[in-house]
Amino acid sequence: MRKIRKGDKVAIIAGKDKGQTGTVLRMARDGEAVIVEGQNMMRKHVKARREGEEGGIKDREAPLHVSNVALISPTTGKPVRVGFQTVETAKGPQKVRVVHKTGEVIDPVQ
Repeated sequence: MRKIRKGDKVAIIAGKDKGQTGTVLRMARDGEAVIVEGQNMMRKHVKARREGEEGGIKDREAPLHVSNVALISPTTGKPVRVGFQTVETAKGPQKVRVVHKTGEVIDPVQ
């Protein structure tokens, strides 16, 4: 289980875009990098592959290491540390993400 997931709102806490926020578009397969919407932009030289397709220099998001981003709390809107807790449900025990400081559950229990 990962502390940061696709669709989470995160704050960048280190690097050239420090202080910016955005939504996680993708996670790397190994879970060590995230791509944040509109942040950590890089320029990529793209060659036209098909007839009618344009090549050129395109802007796109580059991956950021997960240690350089922090989840934003849904209630306070501030960057927080994330932990895990086991909650009893009708289906049995379920692991959920919680805010370290307040104990607030981030994921809805199903």
